[in-house]
Amino acid sequence: MTEPAQRNQNGCIPVGGLQSMPVNLTIKNIPDVVYERLRESAEMNRRSMNSEVIVCLEAALMPARLTVAERIARARALRSELPKGKFKAKDIDAFKREGRS
Repeated sequence: MTEPAQRNQNGCIPVGGLQSMPVNLTIKNIPDVVYERLRESAEMNRRSMNSEVIVCLEAALMPARLTVAERIARARALRSELPKGKFKAKDIDAFKREGRS
């Protein structure tokens, strides 16, 4: 299996070996609800507002490419955290069909 990708100081995985060149950016007229969610996210992740903005932009614009093996490993890890026996196939199917005609 491959080694886990190295994350930068903002917690993101650099894509394609891109060199970072610091650039300043001013964002104006941010809606209050967006600002509040960003502030709460930064606080929850123990990051500065600037770092949180960078993390959000990197996640949206440069998502990390995972190998098939990494995706399967992640799915298995998430599945192992679910309570055993709580989710039955018929219940899952019912939830997927809920609200559909």
